[in-house]
Amino acid sequence: MDVVSAPLPHADRNVPGHASPVVRAMEIGQHAMAAVLTGVGVIRAAGDGTPIAAAVLAGLAILAVHTAGTILPSRGSRRLAICWLVALAVIWIAAVAVSPEFIWIAFLLWLLAGHLLPVPWGLLFSALVLAVVIVAPILHHGSTSYATVFGPLIGGVFAFGISRGYLQLLRDAAERERLVASLTQAQHEMADLQDELALAQRESGAVAERTRISRDIHDTVAQSLSSIRLLAHAGADRSTDAGAARALQQVEALAGGSLADVRRIVADLAPAELEDGPLATALRSMLDRAHDEAGLHVELHVDESLPVLPTEVEVALLRTAQSALANVRLHAAAHRVVMSLIDDERSVRLDIMDDGAGFDVTAWEADAGSASSYGLRFMRARLRELGGGLDIESAPGEGTAVSVQLPIRPHPGAPASGPVAGPASERETR
Repeated sequence: MDVVSAPLPHADRNVPGHASPVVRAMEIGQHAMAAVLTGVGVIRAAGDGTPIAAAVLAGLAILAVHTAGTILPSRGSRRLAICWLVALAVIWIAAVAVSPEFIWIAFLLWLLAGHLLPVPWGLLFSALVLAVVIVAPILHHGSTSYATVFGPLIGGVFAFGISRGYLQLLRDAAERERLVASLTQAQHEMADLQDELALAQRESGAVAERTRISRDIHDTVAQSLSSIRLLAHAGADRSTDAGAARALQQVEALAGGSLADVRRIVADLAPAELEDGPLATALRSMLDRAHDEAGLHVELHVDESLPVLPTEVEVALLRTAQSALANVRLHAAAHRVVMSLIDDERSVRLDIMDDGAGFDVTAWEADAGSASSYGLRFMRARLRELGGGLDIESAPGEGTAVSVQLPIRPHPGAPASGPVAGPASERETR
């Protein structure tokens, strides 16, 4: 333990190499002052007639106890520092009993008292040290003077006050270091977040392109093959020419086989999360993972009247739910998450509610450039492309509710990202 850092925050004094330049300078100054004042005391004591051996021994005892303050264990360092200060004062009193010239060490004790002790106890300790300084000359020489009373008194007041000021300086320096470390960590987290956002954008773009290709194949090749098969089947039934009927049946078979291949390709281009079942199944799997990995209590409510949704709507809802749940796990510190998939006549609504920390929605809306809000803004932009919207209700300490609404059939002017089947051919091509 170093005495200078004992009053500082625990994290700042226990990390090796963490001491700031100000703390190190204070440590060096403290040891230099102890050595100089002790040397002055030894020299003056020897010059005043005290046996040299006794004066040197007293000086070495003071330096030994003072040096011990740098090697005490760090655990419980504040209490040990106070005990060490008391031990140093006791050794100093013994040295003063040998020679009154060791009263010079009182200035070091006053500095340490202001540094290590609370103000009331520091003042009491300083008063006891001053009493020893005043009484020692009387006991040794039988007299004293105004100089030996008011000089130490004024010096003690200044030493105690300067020590309190330096202590505040050290605390401010430690707080600045903590803030710098916090900002550095925040910068690293921001860089990681930007990497995650870039990856999410790439994945989102890949999914959008896959679903666009899937939609185009579905709406062109698949529809054409379906029509060819229907026309060939109808022509074969009406034809009286055996050769023509056989040719039409072959055309129907080829169209059917090609249509099966197209369906397989469309299915392969669909998002992996939706391969094993509908949207509700994917949401349930996602919530179960959140429960297993983060310990969240999760609930999922799905309207039984919810119709079969187009792929682009399912993809948008799934990606929005993933982003919202990621925000809950990263930022909300929530214990419970409830998702509801609701049939809202011509639209579908996905509500996601948590009981986490919440945030100031007004401030979030105003802070358009904040990196911490990119995820929600990406959600909103993706939903607007499909003619939908994103509503957020939250307040600090009151959790967050995110409501997503999408038309079951995207607006004609909105870009689509998945296959949309028309009513006439829905049964034929799905």
